[in-house]
Amino acid sequence: MLLINTHPEYGHDLDPADRATLGPEGAAAIARHLARRAGHAPTPLHALPGLAAALGIGGLHVKDEGQRLGLGSFKALGGAYAVIRLVQEAAAERLGRAVDDADLGDPAVRAVAAGMTFACATDGNHGRSVAQGAQLVGARSVVFVHGGVSDERVAAIARFGAEMVRVAGTYDDSIVEAARVAAEKGWTVVSDTSWEGYERIPALVMQGYTAIAQEAFAALPERPSHVFVQAGVGGIAAALAAQMLTRFGAERPFFTVVEPELAACLFEAARQGRPVKIAHGAPTVMAMLECYDPSPLALRVLYRAADAFLTVADSDAVEAMNRLARPVAGDPAIVAGESGAAGLAGLLAALRQPETRAALKLDRSSRVFLVNTEGATDPARYAELVGLSPEAVAAG
Repeated sequence: MLLINTHPEYGHDLDPADRATLGPEGAAAIARHLARRAGHAPTPLHALPGLAAALGIGGLHVKDEGQRLGLGSFKALGGAYAVIRLVQEAAAERLGRAVDDADLGDPAVRAVAAGMTFACATDGNHGRSVAQGAQLVGARSVVFVHGGVSDERVAAIARFGAEMVRVAGTYDDSIVEAARVAAEKGWTVVSDTSWEGYERIPALVMQGYTAIAQEAFAALPERPSHVFVQAGVGGIAAALAAQMLTRFGAERPFFTVVEPELAACLFEAARQGRPVKIAHGAPTVMAMLECYDPSPLALRVLYRAADAFLTVADSDAVEAMNRLARPVAGDPAIVAGESGAAGLAGLLAALRQPETRAALKLDRSSRVFLVNTEGATDPARYAELVGLSPEAVAAG
């Protein structure tokens, strides 16, 4: 289902605070941070001319976040960065001097970090990032997961030294429980969603995601005409939409937010023109996008910078995974998880529906940019849906 953005703030410039975090200055700060981050390298940008021709569009590029910082997901950019920034700020206050990335190995800084505990709720990927960031600086992490998170994803987080807590209910229930326990114990919550009175830390998380756009536009041969980006609570979509708006203004690519039809909280918030929490229903195969309560911070950006909202079926996501795993001759194979392939799922769904295709002005001249937000973070589930192991797909 397609919804064209008609919010009263559509097309307006970002709020000054959002522009400072998610605009050019915020993206430049992330670039400086990543330049000092051990093991960091820009993720691949794949051209898929074969698939573009098969779909009847002019070009298709996919940014592959399945290879980001060893975590297999774009979330590696956000939670870890927020943790590092918060440790730097606490250490600067305690030590009475400036603390930057070069000081993270300083024993005095690590002593400050050792006294800090960071808590978060996660479907899997954000928790890995927070845990990795805490491990990097020598802090403690406690990660809350709901019942739908697979044991394999829990183990992947625990490998970074996180203490794991299971919570009954949904992702939204785990957010509430993480905040409650953290308040009782004096821990710092590092969430990728915002709520009233809690925006600065989610903004830092979203700031990390701006690196994706920075790297992509340094590598793309020309500006895309269309961008499809998937969303859960809205963080990555808002971060990239903000980059498009602040970089290109009125000449920006047409930006479509893609969500599972079974968990389309942003779509509904756009339809009603205000933040709304939708009812929990049947689970979606796109587990990392299964969110029912949008981030108000992300919504504030998307109301201004997104052009459309689109929902897709689980079958669309599985088709997209398989299209990327079994490429058209000449295209590279890409390992995309259930949620990672959702952007392509949105493109495929839009192209199949003549009315949607026309409304989005997709034609043979369209140049589309997508983000594979995660690789096979649950390899067994990936093999079940694709019929090949991630290793087999990666080997071509």
